[in-house]
Amino acid sequence: MQDGERASGEHSLATRAAWLSYIGGYTQEEIAGRLRISRVKVNRLIAYASKAGLVRVFVEGTAAECVALEDRIAKRWRLDFCTVAPTVEDGPLPLRTLAAAGAHYLNRVMERREAALIGIGHGRTLAGMVRHLPRTPRPGIRFVSLLGSLTRHAAANPFDVIHSLTEITGAESYFVPAPFFADSLEDKRVLLAQKSLKDVFALARAADLHVVGIGEVGPRAHLLSTGMITPEEFRELERAGAVGEVLGRFVDAAGRPVRADINERAVAIRLEELEGRQVVAIAGGSIKTAAIAAVLESGVITGLITDESTAKAVLAAAEAGARTGRVVRSGPPGRSRGKLSRRSERHVRESA
Repeated sequence: MQDGERASGEHSLATRAAWLSYIGGYTQEEIAGRLRISRVKVNRLIAYASKAGLVRVFVEGTAAECVALEDRIAKRWRLDFCTVAPTVEDGPLPLRTLAAAGAHYLNRVMERREAALIGIGHGRTLAGMVRHLPRTPRPGIRFVSLLGSLTRHAAANPFDVIHSLTEITGAESYFVPAPFFADSLEDKRVLLAQKSLKDVFALARAADLHVVGIGEVGPRAHLLSTGMITPEEFRELERAGAVGEVLGRFVDAAGRPVRADINERAVAIRLEELEGRQVVAIAGGSIKTAAIAAVLESGVITGLITDESTAKAVLAAAEAGARTGRVVRSGPPGRSRGKLSRRSERHVRESA
């Protein structure tokens, strides 16, 4: 092994150890067991990570294995970027990993003033991301919700993140005073006719950056367990072939919006309105592999932040699909972003 390769391997291992220690909360003994190295080496790696400036509020660095996954995902789905964080926890939803990686990204965007108006979705992952952000004033930054901020019963959605972002950044923010899903199309028309909602959605469409989560369609679906959708609506989605959700729009495995009544009742920015915009999804976990792959297929998102285990699973699923004849889009980065396939785009317009 060349000296350069050895140094790169040590740097990658130090980054992984730092993630496990500072983000995962593991002891040095536990890290040694996971990485199959001695506790003495763990101590040395963490000290190196600190001295090299990898550890600040966040871990500044990406393990080499994660970089390879980032490149493969970005190339296959023609993303502007992909960030893959080392998985530091077991279970179906690696919330700490995703929250830390998402917070690192959003904090950097705000520090560098890369976006002045930021559209925000909601969900457990984005709520966790906000909890990981440092409490720092961000003058000149504005946040706008991309979807209804209330439950069906007009209660505050506990996973709406706009209010939390305002509290820790002092930024100006705008939320949608309406339920995520209207009870009927007529109710939705009435809501969208209100000037307050028109103004908020006009801001949402103009946002420099849109940060969203991805929902799964399965027995543990968060929207179902929280009562955001009913069991009857869930069964309709299953029959329609839905596997994933983004901003209240449900898509099948090929990324096409499904024909389901609830897809027409989402009080949210429409997917076709995101065409050509910067849309970054923060999502991961074994329960969301199919959902993430489906949303990637839709062409809606331009960037993905996920964890290492999920990245491997999504790529494996895509490769398995390619072997069985399912079309998986691939190509070099830099295409016109945010476009749905023609079939998907037409279907969205019909169901909007």
